Amino acid sequence: MSRLEAKKPPLFISEPLTRDAVSQSLSLLSGILKSSYGPAGRLKQLHNGVGGCVCTTSQSSALLGHLPVSQPVLRVLTASVRNHVSRFSDCGLFTAILCCGFIENFRSLNVAPFTVIKISKHLLNLCMDHLKSEACGCRVPVDFSSVETLVCLVRSILTSKPACMLNKTEVDHLTLLILKAFIFTVPCPVEANAVLGKCVIIPVKGRKVLDSTVFPGLLMETPEIQLRKPLAVKRTGSNMIKIALFSVSMSGDGFNPEEGTIAVHHGVSLEVSELNQLLNVGKQLVKDEVGLVVCQKVMHPSLKQYLKENGVIAVDRAGLSLMEPLGRMTGNRPPIASIHSLSPGCYGSLKDLCIQSFASKHFLHLIPEDTVTCSLILCNRSETAWDELKRICETAEHVLQLTVKEPLALLGGGCTETHLASYIRHKSSSLPASTFKDLDCSQTQYQLVADGFCRSLESVARSLSHDGEEILTDVVYGHCWFVPSGSPRVSKWSDLISKCGCGMNANTEDLSWRFLQGQSGSPDIQGCPKEPSVKAADLLTLDCFAAKCSGLQVALETANLILDLSYIIEDQN
Repeated sequence: MSRLEAKKPPLFISEPLTRDAVSQSLSLLSGILKSSYGPAGRLKQLHNGVGGCVCTTSQSSALLGHLPVSQPVLRVLTASVRNHVSRFSDCGLFTAILCCGFIENFRSLNVAPFTVIKISKHLLNLCMDHLKSEACGCRVPVDFSSVETLVCLVRSILTSKPACMLNKTEVDHLTLLILKAFIFTVPCPVEANAVLGKCVIIPVKGRKVLDSTVFPGLLMETPEIQLRKPLAVKRTGSNMIKIALFSVSMSGDGFNPEEGTIAVHHGVSLEVSELNQLLNVGKQLVKDEVGLVVCQKVMHPSLKQYLKENGVIAVDRAGLSLMEPLGRMTGNRPPIASIHSLSPGCYGSLKDLCIQSFASKHFLHLIPEDTVTCSLILCNRSETAWDELKRICETAEHVLQLTVKEPLALLGGGCTETHLASYIRHKSSSLPASTFKDLDCSQTQYQLVADGFCRSLESVARSLSHDGEEILTDVVYGHCWFVPSGSPRVSKWSDLISKCGCGMNANTEDLSWRFLQGQSGSPDIQGCPKEPSVKAADLLTLDCFAAKCSGLQVALETANLILDLSYIIEDQN
């Protein structure tokens, strides 16, 4: 009998944010995230040390998915950010960096956590009210009758991840492809309860990015298709192609011993019985004038041969990921889940079917009557760059979908963060005494928390600088400006800078620039930041409105949750 160890008592950690180990871990995580932020962000190479794939990235979903986090406080933070990314796909690094900034700035204040939380929630409400008002100077309406703003939005996403290794020509090419693919997924005509379609990304690694292209409908890789033979497809009387989509295995080994036992009469072969059933299904498909059969799993070779001899194209091993777009595109929803009964209404239809060849791959091109599904053949030179590019293309598609629901964008390049900080400093300096009474705090406490809130926003903008650039903000519009590294000190900053971080403002007027301070220093307040009147460039840097608003809320709520932690109780058994 093995020796039994006495059960250990749980470990109680009081006031976890005061512990050096937690502070150091938080500072390390913050540094990793800040150094990855923006178009000039530094790449991180992640691997587990015992083999497996190596991930080179600066994207939040990949970073937080691969980083081993042991501190309970950091696990709360990373889980919160990952949940935000799963819902919005964008602004993950913004959320994580801002959350770290809130924690670092608020915990250093000589203000009770309960009071900090109340005041910070009030400040968040001021920010959200401002962002949702038409007077907000960092909000950009998105007009879907023109592609200009959409191009800016997609370009900003593509250029934010250096691991994709894209040049300007490639960015322009992919931007138009992503927009074209997105337009294919919009149903026409648009009804009240319309649902957007899907873009299926098909990998082609080792080819130029400029070889990427998009097709309406769905491409299915079929190595067995012989290009030399003409593709003869059986059609119905209405010149449509009837399609049967099976989610059940058609391999003939439908019996699973783990599910129990079955009784078989003497002399009866279970395999032959299964095959006869499959061939009966094949006869029914031929009788019903089906032209294409797609099986998610494996199809028995005898059934495939029978269908081929009767002019029916059969494709198996389609995979689970293609079933949803296939079913929606063809009207074959849900897929056929049994081989024992086929109803007349279980089939879908296609307008046409042809063969497409790309690189060394051959595809069946399924063309529906009304397409809300498309296929994006995505190329890149290396596997690492392709993986990052795939993630960023999926993000761009999701951002466009979110923008349809809420046709707004926010200025990027750090300008929204510095604008909000300027707005909060102006607003907090002119609040009535009743506000402090309602929050049960003093004006001094409110100003301390407001200053920490603003410094946290500005720390996100400062994270865009990775090469020693000086960062300025103007007191007219509250935008962010970058002075190239190594520039000489001059009396007029306009001699060194041409436009702000988002590209909206030019240096055509005296904007009274000041340095964006680090951990201390209160700027001069010269009124609420104005809405820019000059457009410096057609290509603005933009962020997703829905994702950034959510990121701001998630960052503060997570920081407040962590600040309110009194104990961590860990089971040591």
